[in-house]
Amino acid sequence: MRITCVQGDITTEATDAIVNAANSSLLGGGGVDGAIHRAAGPDLVAACRELRATDLPDGLPVGDAVATPGFDLPARWVIHTVGPNRHAGETDPALLASCFTRSLDVASELGARTVSFPAVSAGIYGWDADEVARIALAAVRDHDAEGIDEVRFVLFSDRLLAAFEAAAAS
Repeated sequence: MRITCVQGDITTEATDAIVNAANSSLLGGGGVDGAIHRAAGPDLVAACRELRATDLPDGLPVGDAVATPGFDLPARWVIHTVGPNRHAGETDPALLASCFTRSLDVASELGARTVSFPAVSAGIYGWDADEVARIALAAVRDHDAEGIDEVRFVLFSDRLLAAFEAAAAS
């Protein structure tokens, strides 16, 4: 599996799947989550409402992942994962690593060959960018995701890109 780190806008990625740093409600929010919901169009929130009404009445648990179609996005699928919120006391690195491994599992089940990730939990959820980069890269490197050819970390700022490039180099 090839791993790359680029600066950019995840909503414009033409990989098979993009990962959404969602909240447990799956109904949109700020940051990456809000941007993905806006770019995907209203069908995405409708699909998420359906998931909530059927499979996930209590919301998506932290560290887990679920997929919807990509609708108006260039990506075929959106894989939603809920990162741990450091401000709420969710400080277990295994929970953060699970966001990446469960997302890869879901991508593999869908038949996705290319997946783009944001820096899950490095925004409003308060995790340090360097720590997220180390955990994310280790989780992806150590996980055997059948059929995945490329994982691309798409980072919206110079600071996040630098953190991921440093972690990738070590």
